Amino acid sequence: MAYRYWCGECGFRTAWLSGSEGDRQQIEHYAKRHPGTPPGGHVEVGRIPDGCCGCLLVAAIALLLLVAAAACPR
Repeated sequence: MAYRYWCGECGFRTAWLSGSEGDRQQIEHYAKRHPGTPPGGHVEVGRIPDGCCGCLLVAAIALLLLVAAAACPR
């Protein structure tokens, strides 16, 4: 799972991160931008893709390079 933390005081949000890393970044943001205010806001929960799309992209690029190499005159 991936989490994105939103600040309750301003428009700040973290990237999609693990729960502990997102929590740490939100605490650091509040300490820097909103001192004395306890961290608030909300958390979005998402799912990190299993990497299937990345492998498919690499395979497609490899296939295109192979076709381009085969089409070149010798």
